[in-house]
Amino acid sequence: MARVVVVTPNPAIDVTYGVTDQSPGETHRVGSVERRPGGKGINVARGLLALGHDPVNVLPLGGGAGDWIAAELAALGLAASVTPIAGLTRTCVAITDPHGHPTVYNEPGPLVAAAEWHALLADTARQLRDASMLVVSGSLPGGTDDTVIGELVAVAKAADVPVLLDVSGASLTAAARAGADILKPNAQELLEATGELTLDAAIDAVRSLGAGLVVVSRGTDGLVAVDDRGAYSVPAVSGVTGNPTGAGDAATAGLAAALLDGLPVADALAWAAALGAAAVLRPVAGEVDLDAFHRFLANQATN
Repeated sequence: MARVVVVTPNPAIDVTYGVTDQSPGETHRVGSVERRPGGKGINVARGLLALGHDPVNVLPLGGGAGDWIAAELAALGLAASVTPIAGLTRTCVAITDPHGHPTVYNEPGPLVAAAEWHALLADTARQLRDASMLVVSGSLPGGTDDTVIGELVAVAKAADVPVLLDVSGASLTAAARAGADILKPNAQELLEATGELTLDAAIDAVRSLGAGLVVVSRGTDGLVAVDDRGAYSVPAVSGVTGNPTGAGDAATAGLAAALLDGLPVADALAWAAALGAAAVLRPVAGEVDLDAFHRFLANQATN
């Protein structure tokens, strides 16, 4: 069991509404409501915990929403080290219906002051003293400079701990320039961040900036990866339907867990694909179906 520090720069209360149908401009009756502590990093931590690792969440929290998230993390058995902030932690809403992909509304998040980021970076450094990996996952709150991402990578390098980042936009290229050990964007995020027209060119672009292993999720087309040893790919798990919100976070958790267990990159991609698919089977982000995960892995091994 490895201790993993997971930084969620922009946590949220994730609210999932279940409706029978969606029509813009109309009043809808909500059939079901789920509230969970959310943000991509928290979802990753939940996946790591399910796979037997020991994540500690490092995150900025503020106001009553922040207090609620801290209490819920404790109830889930997830360790947390909180940096208090003056702003109010955001809420994000996903609306699901039986007919298609969820509609998601993500608030930008509160302004986090420079002194608050400094405190979070210092706390991250403390938590890394006995950790095996740093994972940074999710967006930065509105108005935050992307230099924070480079500083997080630098903190990991100073602690001699590998760092895996699932970030997008300017944060992705900032992570590559800082020498991130592992980058795990999806295909659209990577193309948009680099401005390249093909996935191969985009992967080459971030590797030329300084990234090590680059793992790209491509939805139903599976995952590809490139490092100094070569290129790898695995297909997506077929025939899985449900709520894809949080599947990418589960894939990040599966990738991290496999690498922490010492598995080669090809096997780590299989873990990522299997845990991502196992998350689709659950009604809300952050949960995974472990029986399905093991079944998917076994099926991949026999194909």
